[in-house]
Amino acid sequence: MKSITEQIKQKPWVGWLLFFVTVVIVFLLGLLASSIVERRAEAVFAYKPQVDYPDWEPRNEKWGKNFPREYQSYMKTADTLFRSKYNGSAMIDMLAEDPRLVVLWAGYSFSKDYNQGRGHYYAVTDVRNTLRTGAPMEGKPSPMPNTCWTCKSPDVPRLMSEIGIAEFYKGTLEEKGHEIINHIGCADCHDAGTMNLRVSRPALIEAFERTGRDITKASHQEMRSLVCAQCHVEYYFNKNKTEGVDYLTFPWDKGKTADDMETYYDNIEFSDWTHALSKTPMLKAQHPDYEIFTTGVHYERGVACADCHMPYKSEGGQKFTDHHIQSPLNNVANSCQVCHREETSSLVADVYSRQDKIIQNRDKLEELLVRAHNEAKVAWELGAKEEQMKEVQKLIRHAQWRWDYVAASHGASFHAPVEAGRVLSTGIAKAGEARLKLARLLASLGHNEEIPYPDISTKARAQAFIGLDMAMLNAEKDIFLKNIVPKWIEEGRKREKAWDK
Repeated sequence: MKSITEQIKQKPWVGWLLFFVTVVIVFLLGLLASSIVERRAEAVFAYKPQVDYPDWEPRNEKWGKNFPREYQSYMKTADTLFRSKYNGSAMIDMLAEDPRLVVLWAGYSFSKDYNQGRGHYYAVTDVRNTLRTGAPMEGKPSPMPNTCWTCKSPDVPRLMSEIGIAEFYKGTLEEKGHEIINHIGCADCHDAGTMNLRVSRPALIEAFERTGRDITKASHQEMRSLVCAQCHVEYYFNKNKTEGVDYLTFPWDKGKTADDMETYYDNIEFSDWTHALSKTPMLKAQHPDYEIFTTGVHYERGVACADCHMPYKSEGGQKFTDHHIQSPLNNVANSCQVCHREETSSLVADVYSRQDKIIQNRDKLEELLVRAHNEAKVAWELGAKEEQMKEVQKLIRHAQWRWDYVAASHGASFHAPVEAGRVLSTGIAKAGEARLKLARLLASLGHNEEIPYPDISTKARAQAFIGLDMAMLNAEKDIFLKNIVPKWIEEGRKREKAWDK
């Protein structure tokens, strides 16, 4: 039998074959070794904390000592440069962009001020700055309950652990303003001892319990959405649960669709406010992001919120979750293209196409609602009776709830375009039916002419149309920001320094 050396001399290609096979084997072994070293580095990093802190430590910079990559990426939520075709992380005055909103929310605080939400870094700042809080000052408490702070800061679970859940919900917004000084962060989603994901807000746990589910049995992948669902949901303040308390509650007892929650609210005769023009008891959708996400294809495929909004990344041999929570459109490579192989331009164009179609119907529903509210106002002025208006008001209430369910849900047109389209189409039908009934009622009251569409071409004109004195509101807010907020911050920082001592 010939030796390998003799075979190579007779057939030189055999030598080259052995050479390339050896190169491939060495390369694969190198990859394996690199992976082992990387995993070992991750293990060493994960279990050697640099500093200790208590379970409900609200200061993100303290957590950042142990988890610098996560902390540094999270602080990028302060970046407001990205703006997509619709919204993004920039500060956008939504009432200026769409003055019809002012009329839809007439009589409610959102008609005064409504800005596109910025990153989590600004959660506390934006609550202080908004005109919706009513500029609380001495002798003039805010019309907003303290419950409004619930999703804005890790100081909230800290306070709840100290004074109790119901006690935290008591009072008006300014009563605990000096306690809420740290923006959304680590303690909102993580256990300080194990770093496991955890739900720190009781409303979600209670909603699960009422529907027979134990949230502690949720898988890790489910938790990567549920920590978001603590806040990115529809909710209301239940004044009946505990006397004198605006108790934060999720209306999920009958289900999480727009129809289910509408039925829930109707059954308990709940309303957020009475519309200033149509006198309709209205519902204001908060931000039912999780609910509408659960009706979409990504949820059905097991995708979690964090998969797209907080994708994994590697840095210096360390694999970690990118805590720069943002639109996937600003990070297509790490979010969308992990699963989808299309070019970035194609993926973005697909998102915009879905958004365009949904917004086209949303805009039409807004127009119909503006007309319906204004026509109802005229009907009241002409002497319409409550019994005559009852069915009209119900249709207006339901139509606007369906509009707001989609409009207030971040990413609804992408998360679940089919469901968003269905909800809007039923809203358009209900608004049209309300206007038909109003036309017949107006005719019976002697009014047979078309009621002109109001001049609401700008935010200022729309606010004047519904009777808002914006000069006074802005002056009060300036006083609040200059005189009250700095005292809150100073008191809060003094308290934190005392902890360290």
